[in-house]
Amino acid sequence: MGRSRGGFSTKIHLKTDWDGDPLGFHLTGGEVSDSPHFETLLDLGPNITPRAAVGDKGYDSRANRQAARSRGICPAIPYRTTTKEKPKYFPKALYRGRARIEQTMGKLKRFKRVALRCEKTDENYGSFVALALSFILIKSVHTT
Repeated sequence: MGRSRGGFSTKIHLKTDWDGDPLGFHLTGGEVSDSPHFETLLDLGPNITPRAAVGDKGYDSRANRQAARSRGICPAIPYRTTTKEKPKYFPKALYRGRARIEQTMGKLKRFKRVALRCEKTDENYGSFVALALSFILIKSVHTT
């Protein structure tokens, strides 16, 4: 996992469905860029083809957009301000669904061991993230 002067840092790349239910996750170091891990996220989770892939500006790259399109997925990733060739159309209605991903991350951070990053190894931390996500999924299934 990532290590800096401030201590350990970890990014959780989360894949959810449209309702915000977690489908899979991938851990990387905190100093690592988001963009190279987009294809890993597309391959995670159950074997279903989504209609859209929503991500933040960290996943903005031509390769990521092409990877999504080659799988038949509409990429709803906003362009960075430094991107020179921006198309005029952007699927804003799809991008609004990103709020559900952020809400799921907020639910995940309510678990103290996940939020404080108490574990030193990535296996232990990943296990607690998986446990917390399973609790979130169970609660969402039983409350609807």
